[in-house]
Amino acid sequence: MAMQERKTMLIVDDVEGNRAILRGIFQKDYIVLEAENGVDALSMIGIQGDNLVAILLDMTMPKMDGFGVLQVLHEQGFIKKVPVFLMTVECREETTLLAYELGVMDVIERPIVPHVVKKRIESVIELCNMRNNLNEQVKIQEMKLVEKTKEIQGLNNAIIVTLATAIEFRDCESGEHVKRIHDLTLFLLENTRLKEDLHQQELDKIATAAIMHDVGKIAIPDQILNKPGRLTEDEFEIMKTHTIRGCELLDQIPTINQNGVYHYAYDICRHHHERWDGKGYPDGLKGQEITPWAQIVALADVYDALTSERVYKKAYSHEQALKMISNGECGIFNPTLLQDFLALSQEIPGIMHTQ
Repeated sequence: MAMQERKTMLIVDDVEGNRAILRGIFQKDYIVLEAENGVDALSMIGIQGDNLVAILLDMTMPKMDGFGVLQVLHEQGFIKKVPVFLMTVECREETTLLAYELGVMDVIERPIVPHVVKKRIESVIELCNMRNNLNEQVKIQEMKLVEKTKEIQGLNNAIIVTLATAIEFRDCESGEHVKRIHDLTLFLLENTRLKEDLHQQELDKIATAAIMHDVGKIAIPDQILNKPGRLTEDEFEIMKTHTIRGCELLDQIPTINQNGVYHYAYDICRHHHERWDGKGYPDGLKGQEITPWAQIVALADVYDALTSERVYKKAYSHEQALKMISNGECGIFNPTLLQDFLALSQEIPGIMHTQ
């Protein structure tokens, strides 16, 4: 904002002599605008807006008096931004109290003493300018903080994606598995009854967290993780620990608990192998003890595992996968979720980029 614009003062008084006195005091240092009544004053204020640094307002005027102007400025919130001084011959207590309640910075009684009025008004203008400048600096710092937070959030999410993708490569999977789990999780969150009252921002966080579901596999030995045949009972017990080890790994990442994704990632890591009938692992949760997002990621993970080629099996077709899931061959899922999943089944291959 230009300095000239910030030094515009408005004098509102129906008496030319009163305006002339105030004009003589301030015209050397300010651009002085004048209005003869409250209606004209509000019109000028509407045009000048924040260019004004002060309004000198007479109390008694035709058309609209000073209190009428104050009421409008108070309702608009304008009086909090630009200091208003009420000029009056009669400075009764009730008048002063009402003026201050409506937000005036000072009530100045006539006849005025020029050098005193000039000092009082300019001191307030200076204080208001300092306050406004401070508020502006606070807003700028808040904006910078928001941008920095977004930058850190983006970096954290990039690290999450990179880590999850690296683990998929170790598991002889391409990074496409990560993308498929993300996309199917988001699709099911947005289109099934389990999303409850979650807002889109939360759904996006859950979908990002879903790609971390197998991060604990980094702690599983290669001979077990990539074994082409069926795992022994002991090997399977070791494989099952990836749920807990994933949570331990997340807790080792500095300040990750400040990331909005952390809460969901931790829960999904630990519980994406729990099943509705309580026969999953590691905690044997059942029914509604399992969070909706962990249930959805569990189903998305099973579907992708069935329709993808692994070191120990060929890929099943979409139809075969649906049949196996429906028959309970891959564990028992929430009936409501399963019903919605099957109703959406024709759209899933497109979401997963599968044939």
